[in-house]
Amino acid sequence: MTQNSVRALDVVVMAAGKGTRMKSRRPKVLQDLAGQPLVQHVLGTAAKLHARSAVVITGHGADEVEKALTAREQGLDLRFVRQEPQLGTGHAVQQAVPVLADDGVVVVLSGDVPLTQAETLQALVSACDGDRLALLTLEMDDPTGYGRIVRSPSGSVHAIVEHKDANEAQRAIREIYSGIMAVPARLLKGWLARLDNRNAQNEYYLTDIVKFAVADGVQVVAHTIHDAVQVAGVNSPQQLAELERACQMRQAEALMAAGVRLKDPARFDVRGELACGQDVEIDVNCIFEGRVALGDGVRIGAHCVLANCTIAAGAVIHPFTHIDGEKPGVTVGEGALIGPFARLRPGAQLGAEVHIGNFVEVKNSTLAKGAKANHLAYLGDATVGERVNYGAGSITANYDRSE
Repeated sequence: MTQNSVRALDVVVMAAGKGTRMKSRRPKVLQDLAGQPLVQHVLGTAAKLHARSAVVITGHGADEVEKALTAREQGLDLRFVRQEPQLGTGHAVQQAVPVLADDGVVVVLSGDVPLTQAETLQALVSACDGDRLALLTLEMDDPTGYGRIVRSPSGSVHAIVEHKDANEAQRAIREIYSGIMAVPARLLKGWLARLDNRNAQNEYYLTDIVKFAVADGVQVVAHTIHDAVQVAGVNSPQQLAELERACQMRQAEALMAAGVRLKDPARFDVRGELACGQDVEIDVNCIFEGRVALGDGVRIGAHCVLANCTIAAGAVIHPFTHIDGEKPGVTVGEGALIGPFARLRPGAQLGAEVHIGNFVEVKNSTLAKGAKANHLAYLGDATVGERVNYGAGSITANYDRSE
């Protein structure tokens, strides 16, 4: 993008659909992927683009969607508009027109397409360059059922032709439209006003703006990718499960590239934020939720669940340990040994070299350096000094330090 064409960026997220095939009472865009609603992933990407605003178009389950998103930290100027009834993608974006400024570039995203990378969208915005219509397209080996990108001899996009309307030559085209575009707001508003619903579905199609751009002499360009996961949507539990695995593999590969040792990246789940130091080892079937930080040399045994905790350098979490910090979180000191079959609950603060053994539960308690509770005990609301050996079968609970 040239210096003169740098403009404010506004993101429009289409999130009005019902998602009938999900067979769920929850709106489709609130289905969980890696511990967050689908649409939250989309807004997270918008935040990475430093968008000026994000306009979420709601419809089915609008109250639930808006409440869920308003309750979260977006780092965005978040606005909602409603599409009632739902009359197509063009009609959806028409609802956003009153809250879009004329001076920006609009990026149109779908709330059920969660894994588009910020770098891809930045490249799309650069292709728009402040005065073009830029489409994100995908090369597919089998494009059956998708709208084809028809290019002119010069290479610019001439039209999007739906599969059912395509001739034999057009069906041989492997480049398809992803549903994502970047377009100057001032042009988008004019084209949206010209949409009609004279088609078999009686709907207003956003893709019709391509023919308006061509007719108006506005260049239509495409940024083409080959990673189908980035533009894959969710319409069924099966597709949600497929994207979950794809998302987890993406996170696993990023961690391994940073030096983390995963015994099997296919059996690993991050459902929040995981930060790792050097020489961290993670065995199979471990789940990380909320915010988890692992210091240098930490080893996590198989089948552990860790949520909202900080594990200091050199600590070992043995198999089948469950740590759930919630608030104020759990801390485990340097060189501590936890588990197997241990449970650390909110408020557990363990010092260096603490040992928590099998079938020991700790809640709202502080254990100083070297303290041990090796088996079959409950520590609640307690302060345990250095090198104390807390015996089997011992219980403290509900002590409020009053006489």
